[in-house]
Amino acid sequence: MSKFSAVLNQKPVLVADGATGTMLQKAGLPAGTAPERWNLENPAAIRALYAAYVEAGADMILTNTFGGTPVRLERDGLQEQVHAVNLAAARLAREVAGEAVLVIGDIGPTGQMLEPLGPLSYAAAVAAFAAQAAALAEGGVDAILIETMSDLNEITAAIEGTRQVTDLPILATMSFDTKGRTMMGVKPEKAAQTLWGLGVAVMGANCGRTLSETLEAVLKMRATVPDAVLMAKPNAGLPHAEGGELVFDVTPQIMAEYARRFVAEAGVKIFGGCCGSTPDHIRAVAQVLKANP
Repeated sequence: MSKFSAVLNQKPVLVADGATGTMLQKAGLPAGTAPERWNLENPAAIRALYAAYVEAGADMILTNTFGGTPVRLERDGLQEQVHAVNLAAARLAREVAGEAVLVIGDIGPTGQMLEPLGPLSYAAAVAAFAAQAAALAEGGVDAILIETMSDLNEITAAIEGTRQVTDLPILATMSFDTKGRTMMGVKPEKAAQTLWGLGVAVMGANCGRTLSETLEAVLKMRATVPDAVLMAKPNAGLPHAEGGELVFDVTPQIMAEYARRFVAEAGVKIFGGCCGSTPDHIRAVAQVLKANP
């Protein structure tokens, strides 16, 4: 049994970390710069981010590699440093987490649409995800999370690519942000059938528009596959401009109350935050779920 599976079985619920991108922007990451660049150029900031979530009570932290495929890194001229970027992120996370906290290798979308709707072939997508997953595995992660996906073909390619290079457990989540579906029209029920059928260890929903919409999506996944291990990592609501900055409207207290609902109503095993969520949000969630999971 993998370390991830052992911990998952031992604890009634696991608390994941919160946002990465919005937190790094607060720390000074220039607008338009790939967050992954700081894995190499500002490792102190990445360590500090990881440490803040560990201190807040997270049982697992995600590597700063959401856009770590060669396809996505090309936007920032980093496509030749895929291995270095992902390896550094994983090693920094492992250094901060020690052995008490799980390190999850984070894989997000390529940012391109797959054929026939876009220029990226399925084979090229598989190869891109494999390159990223191999470096994350080498860096010592305990599992791989494929997240914020909207296209079933792309998430299938990511699962296939990951399995070509490692036997680590795979977690897979999609973002249901368009009237209860993903941007590509995928319903939670279809996602659940497909992902669980592909043999992932955990599936669920992340990002999205609101906490209530994400909860609804996860409830539909639960109804479709009653035995599934589910996770949720919703945004801290929707952002609005305030004093020249983007402010998210969900407080730590609201996030914590929803965390309780996700666990009680949908049987979610892993709960964390996505865009706009901070260590304060995760601290509130941890206090609620660990006191009364």
